[in-house]
Amino acid sequence: MCYDRYVSICKPLHYGTLLGSRACAHMAAAAWASAFLYSLLHTANTFSLPLCHGNALGQFFCEIPHIIKLSCSKSYLREFGLLLFSMCLSFVCFVFIVFSYVQIFRAVLRIPYEQGRHKAFSTCLPHLAVLSLFLSTAAFAYLKPSSISSPLLDLALSVLYSVVPPALNPLIYSLRNQELKAAVWTLITGQFQKH
Repeated sequence: MCYDRYVSICKPLHYGTLLGSRACAHMAAAAWASAFLYSLLHTANTFSLPLCHGNALGQFFCEIPHIIKLSCSKSYLREFGLLLFSMCLSFVCFVFIVFSYVQIFRAVLRIPYEQGRHKAFSTCLPHLAVLSLFLSTAAFAYLKPSSISSPLLDLALSVLYSVVPPALNPLIYSLRNQELKAAVWTLITGQFQKH
């Protein structure tokens, strides 16, 4: 998403060549392959952990920090190694995103017309808001001290970073459609007039 925004705003004349169907297929394949490898490594490592505190988690789904709490051996160090590796990889992605958005905002602020700047910001800010929500809640969920851990807080954080961003993306991008905006506005104003 970030690269798409970067190319469409900073290099609009090269959009077709930089983001053709082949480039999109390569990016999608790289994302799927890395996600599959990441999941496979964590799953294999998780199933190799000996659990001595039972196997019941009061969670939305199995989170790595909660599974590590159930482990009774020193083998959880492998999982911490995987988490450290994934955090380094995530940091590289985060730097790429920040660099792209700095370039985007520099290009947008050079647009001489207010309407052009508004249109460019309206395409970038929803993506940035959803990304910020995902990154902040995921980072807090994995990096918070265990002293403030509670089942309700852990559940809320899990829902915030796993359910809300994917649900918000289609909603935010479809609200840019004028017909959908008009329909939602009619629905809302019609509800208020009835009451």
